[in-house]
Amino acid sequence: MSADMNVVETRGAGGPEVLYHARRPIPRPGAGEVLIRVIVAGVNRPDIQQRRGLYPPPPGASELLGLDVSGVVEAVGEGVSNFSAGDAVCALVNGGGYAEYCTVPSLQCMPIPRGFTFAQAASLPEVFFTAWNNVFMLGQLADGEHMLVQGGTSGVGMAAIQMARTLRGATVYATAGDEDKLQVCRDLGCAYAVDYHGAWDDELRKQLGDRGIDLILDGQAGPYTQRELDLLAFDGRLVLIASHLGAEANVNLRQLVRRRQTLTGSTLRPRPASYKGGIARDLVEQVWPHLESGRIETRLHAILPFADVAEAHAILDANQQIGKVVMAVDQARAETVPG
Repeated sequence: MSADMNVVETRGAGGPEVLYHARRPIPRPGAGEVLIRVIVAGVNRPDIQQRRGLYPPPPGASELLGLDVSGVVEAVGEGVSNFSAGDAVCALVNGGGYAEYCTVPSLQCMPIPRGFTFAQAASLPEVFFTAWNNVFMLGQLADGEHMLVQGGTSGVGMAAIQMARTLRGATVYATAGDEDKLQVCRDLGCAYAVDYHGAWDDELRKQLGDRGIDLILDGQAGPYTQRELDLLAFDGRLVLIASHLGAEANVNLRQLVRRRQTLTGSTLRPRPASYKGGIARDLVEQVWPHLESGRIETRLHAILPFADVAEAHAILDANQQIGKVVMAVDQARAETVPG
């Protein structure tokens, strides 16, 4: 094994043009960590925000971009017993995924679902961790409830739609930006999908009648916030995972109190490994069997060479993707099934 590796760094904050390839020493796993030889790295919206200078890594995390990877365990640190060298894994990393090697707490690693390629596996961790944390842990989605997903064809949106329907029998509504994306939402099982360029809240009211939404998952915030609270039922929950449309909103607090509504938000990245490890266990136990059976699916928009990192970011900048964009760090193995 060479002493150094290929990584992606940034020249300040800006567009995809600030991304460039460089060489760095291969990291060593610390106590409780594994070193993964990365075969495929996922590209996520937080990577875009970090590149723009809007989402700094938490203390102690690598400043390199990249939050999920698939690959093979190269070495294990002291105290690691759940994985061994040679195991094929996918993992939610705290940063550093845009590299040929990265370290990650072993609790945040998961076996690759049976029959999945490394490329498919790299599309899973960030979106399924995020959806699980916000829909089931914070949002407390119950059996048979009604849920709205803003941006249904994002990676998180598609994971949330499918898990809500499969695990809770929920009635799911979604917004999306064009007819192709709306059809994808319908194909995933949404009861109704509406274009967010129009009066999406009025359109949803026509479908809901006198019933409100129990849970809304949203990354827009800003002017959407009160419109979403107006759609919520009594005891409804609005969970924010980002604030792309604005950091502030005018909210009717009297209505919030009277209708017993919950407005909350989350960022998963700064959470400790023990918290993320609990999510990893839940996903492997409750979601992985449905991925392996095909009842829940992942969609890849593009598998790009690692050299084309700027193009991968440009796709997300343009909001062109339906599903996940991933980068093949090891192109020879990216579309192979481990085993």
